[in-house]
Amino acid sequence: MGKNTANLFELAEKIKTWGIDLGFQQIAITDTRLEAAGQRLQNWLSCNYQGDMAWLAEHGDKRWRPDKLLPETVRVISARMDYLPANSGLVKTLRDPDKAYISRYALGRDYHKLIRKRLAKLADKIDACAPGAVIQRPFVDSAPVLEKPLAEKAGLGWMGKNTLILNSEAGSWFFLGEIYTSLPLPLDHSRQDNQCGSCSACLSICPTNAFPEPYVLDARRCISYLTIEHKGVIEEELRPLMGNRVFGCDDCQAICPWNRYARASGEDDFRPRHRLENSDLTTLFQWTEQEFEEKTAGSPIRRIGYQRWQRNLAVGLGNAPPSAEAVAALANRKNQASPLVADHIDWALKRQQSPDTAIKASVKLFPAIQISDS
Repeated sequence: MGKNTANLFELAEKIKTWGIDLGFQQIAITDTRLEAAGQRLQNWLSCNYQGDMAWLAEHGDKRWRPDKLLPETVRVISARMDYLPANSGLVKTLRDPDKAYISRYALGRDYHKLIRKRLAKLADKIDACAPGAVIQRPFVDSAPVLEKPLAEKAGLGWMGKNTLILNSEAGSWFFLGEIYTSLPLPLDHSRQDNQCGSCSACLSICPTNAFPEPYVLDARRCISYLTIEHKGVIEEELRPLMGNRVFGCDDCQAICPWNRYARASGEDDFRPRHRLENSDLTTLFQWTEQEFEEKTAGSPIRRIGYQRWQRNLAVGLGNAPPSAEAVAALANRKNQASPLVADHIDWALKRQQSPDTAIKASVKLFPAIQISDS
């Protein structure tokens, strides 16, 4: 073993230690070969499963050719950071149709900035100890990067039937980040085999049947897509199925048996703010635009804007048990609502004022199970 190779082995071990010190739960190193993942992406796009997310078809082969995104990239450092808040009452909130359910990743501060800063610090440490000049760049959902296939190749887990990365010791409640680097670091070979077996819990629990087959997601039916990425009118046939989920959806994670092993995050930034883990639909719907701006500052929720926030909450209220409070909140907002929001308010009012439509019949309640956050 040459001196330079020995130095790279030593550096790779230091990178993992530094990563843990910076708050990551796992760091692993992989190569840049993603041809198979690139082909799967193209097949998925050909089915138009991406919906309005046209950006997923942009940038050509830069997604599966890291060296085209960052010239001279030969390795990818993949990082995992757990985010599940402790005692967030996930199941209790999901099962209460008067509450607003917000995906657990979005209860605290935006993870992009936090993880990007930590990765930048890690990159600085690498640069200071590297044997020569280094070209590298950190990424967190900010560029055409196939983060899940890279995490799987690096050994951070396997791709589950719900298309999320599952880890045998940590479940799936975690964020991913990457550093592209020109350093020919030694590769990790601790890849986790797929352990989903015959389980199909994540597929059958999906409120909108968004999985046409295992390992394939039709984003156009996914509640996370509908409430976050989709900018227009939500199809009426899907609205009753959304229940009280107003920003994202965690059902396919919460039901996964591997998430019994998930640990609560110790990051202060991921702790719930403004009681968003346990707020009534009517309370959030009555926020003014100024309140929305103030209370979502630094939050992932801010990106959808006030109009889509109101749209989503109107759907939630349309699925809530009939009440004078819900009707008053919807009626009071209608005259000042945008056409987008007004459409969903009208639908919600009809549902609230017509008990004979059996509002609850079409809403699939999440089962009363015990999970690791409760």
